[in-house]
Order: sequence, then structure tokens, then C-alpha cells
Amino acid sequence: MNSGAASFDELDRKIITALMANARTSFAEIGSSVGLSATAVKRRVDRLRETGVITGFTATVKPSALGWRTEAYVEVYCEGAAPPRRLAEVVRNHPEITAAMTVTGGADALLHVRARDVEHFEEVLERIRVEPFIRKTISVMVLSHLIPDSPEAGATQAVPPEDGDPAIRAADVR
Repeated sequence: MNSGAASFDELDRKIITALMANARTSFAEIGSSVGLSATAVKRRVDRLRETGVITGFTATVKPSALGWRTEAYVEVYCEGAAPPRRLAEVVRNHPEITAAMTVTGGADALLHVRARDVEHFEEVLERIRVEPFIRKTISVMVLSHLIPDSPEAGATQAVPPEDGDPAIRAADVR
């Protein structure tokens, strides 16, 4: 994979847009909509993958169909300056955390958590809070998605974890 900045043109943008809308769209269908042959589209997609513009293909799954009925964002406040790599180690131990990032502002990190129900979410929150460097958390429960087609409204989990089993991990479908 090339680590430099990838260059791409308007046709590449249209191909990427089509794949983001539906990664199962055939190269022939995309080619027909952008004015290229299926072979030319495939060559462009291969180049976009090689240069790291396209990093994979995923399936978007309705979280509730997998048992994820409760969703929250959790602000994490740390004692002192917890390095991002230490935070990353912690979140990897909690399969219910579907996204985690360091942020600006008062909090040190923001976690996106999915759970079976409120009781399961509370158990996850308690597991997070026992980390010695975590000073406090502030949680915000998601009531509904105002943009239902957004990536945040879907999920790329293979299966929901059973009883917080860390052996079952969220994974991209490649």
C-alpha cells in the first residue's frame, strides 16, 4: 500500500460514491453510470485499493437485528495525561465499544458503545470505570437516529458479544 497522498479524478470519485452507496454494485453497473467499461472500472478500483483510498468493503447491519438495542456515547476523563495507546489497549478489551477516539475539549476520549439493554450497558460502563487512570465518565444515551442511513446508525459487527465475552470482536466484513 502506498502511504503517499493518492491522486484521483472525477471518475474515481463517482466510482467511490457508487461503491459507498452499495459495495455490491457490479463493475458493469458502475461503468454504465460513469461511462467506462467494467474492465476499466475494475482497474480503477484495484488502483484505489493499492493506494489506500479504498480500505475495504463492509456490510451495514441493523444493530437491533444482532441484539444491540441500547446505544450510548461515553465521554472518558482521565487522571493526568493518559497516552492514546493506553486508552486503545483498554477499549480493545471491551467488545461493546464499537468506536473510540481521542477528542478535544474537556474529555480525553469519546466511546461509542452498543449493548443488549440498559443493564448490559451499565455493566460495560462499570468495567470501563475500574481502569485505574479513568477519573470519570459521562454517558449520553442515543434515543433515535435522525439520519438513519448514516454509518453511525448501522454497524459492521459480525455478531454481538455474548455476556461481554471479549473473544467475540467487532470486525469489518472484507
